[in-house]
Amino acid sequence: MTKNQKTEELKKILIIGSGGRENSIAWALSKNQSIEQIYVCPGNGGTANFKKCICLKPKSEEAQTIIEESQLLGINLVIIGPEVPLSEGLADKMREAGLTVFGPGKDGAQLEASKEWSKDLMIENNIPTAQYWSAKSKEEALEILRRFNQPLVVKADGLAAGKGVTVCETIEESKEAIKDIFSGKFGSAGNKVILEEKIEGPEVSIFALCDGERLIVLPPAQDHKRLLNGDNGPNTGGMGAYAPALLINEQDLQDLTELVLTPTLKGLKKKNINYIGVIYAGLMLTSSGPKVIEFNCRFGDPECQALMPLMGEELASVLFACAQGQIENAPKLTFNSECSACIVAASKGYPESPQKGDKVEIDVESNSSLQIFHAGTTIDKFDNIITSGGRVLSVVAQGESFDKAFNLAYSNLKKINFNGMHFREDIGYQVRDI
Repeated sequence: MTKNQKTEELKKILIIGSGGRENSIAWALSKNQSIEQIYVCPGNGGTANFKKCICLKPKSEEAQTIIEESQLLGINLVIIGPEVPLSEGLADKMREAGLTVFGPGKDGAQLEASKEWSKDLMIENNIPTAQYWSAKSKEEALEILRRFNQPLVVKADGLAAGKGVTVCETIEESKEAIKDIFSGKFGSAGNKVILEEKIEGPEVSIFALCDGERLIVLPPAQDHKRLLNGDNGPNTGGMGAYAPALLINEQDLQDLTELVLTPTLKGLKKKNINYIGVIYAGLMLTSSGPKVIEFNCRFGDPECQALMPLMGEELASVLFACAQGQIENAPKLTFNSECSACIVAASKGYPESPQKGDKVEIDVESNSSLQIFHAGTTIDKFDNIITSGGRVLSVVAQGESFDKAFNLAYSNLKKINFNGMHFREDIGYQVRDI
C-alpha cells in the first residue's frame, strides 16, 4: 500500500476519553486535511470548539456499545487516551471486532497498570531504575522500612490517577504513606505497595510511538506534579508542562532511546506482547546517570497538551500506520521548532475533593499559537460551560522562546475565570526568567 492510499483511507477517527489529553489530540489530528470527522467519546465541554470534532455519547459506556457505534459510523482509527480502559483490555476487544486501534492491549498496559510488573521488566532488560521492594501488607511494608531505616518513596502498585505516589522526606512520612495506601485510600490499586529508594535529580519525560516492532521518538517534555508554587503541596495528575525539555539534547535523546525505549520494546516482545501505542518513560537524571521512575502506556497529561501543537499534520497518518503495525509506511513526522508552554487551571479542592458545578467564563479563542484545551468541563442545558472535574482546562501557547510562550499563556489565563480557579504561577521556572 502506498502512503497516499493510507492517508486517503483515514477519514473517520474515534478518540476514547474526556480529558485535556484527548481534547489536544483531537485538535492536532483535525489539522490533517483528509480527515472528515473526529469523534471523542465521551468528550467534554470543549470538544465541539474544534473543526471536525464532535462528542460521541453512546447509550452505555460498555465496550460492546462503543464497538457497535464505531462500526456503524465506519471508524477507520480508534485512539484510546486514558490508562484505565487500556488496562481493562478495551483495545483487545476492539481489535477482535475488526477495528484498527492505537493503544496497547491489556498485556502491554501492565507497563503502567502494575508498578511491580513494570519494575520486573526493567530489571530483566537492564533498564536503569531505583532499587525497590514490594509488599502485600502494611506489616510487611513497615518491616522493609524499618530494615532500610531511611525515607522511601511509597507507591500504590495499581492505577491511582497519578496520585498514588508519595515522595517522603522522613521515615515518619513513609510510615503514614504506607498506612494510607493499605487503609484503602486508592481502592484495589493499593492492594500491593512498591517501596523505592529515594533518588535525586531533575525529571524529564520521553515518548515513543510504537507499531509493535519499531519506534518514532517525540520531543521530550517536563511535567510539574506538585499542586503549589515551588514544587510544594501534594502530588497531582499534573499542573503544567513544557516541551521540548531543554534538559536533554538530541544526542541525549538518542542515547536514552538506546538505553530505555528500545530495550523496553524488546522486553515486551520477549513476553510475546505486540505493543502498539505510546511508551512514555518518566526519567530522573541522577548524578549516577538517568533512571526510569515509571512507565506510562499512553500520552501524559498535561505533557500531551504541550506536545500536540509541536506535531506536524502527518500525525494522524503516523498513528494510523502504527495501529496497522506498518510504521514504515507512515509519512515522516515533522516537529514545529517552537517552544510550547502548558498551564493547568484546576478547581478549588483539587486533588483531594475538587469542587464541581461552577460556571466557566472564557474570553479567548484557540488559534495557531494559543490553544484552550478543556478537561473537566461539560455544557449545561443553557449552553454554559460548567466545571465537572479537578483539572478544568489547560492554556497552551507557543513562541520562539519559552519566555514568549509562557507570557502568552499566562496573559490569556487572565481571560478565564471560574469560582475557586487555581493555577501555579511558576510553571516552566526551569526555562524562563521569573
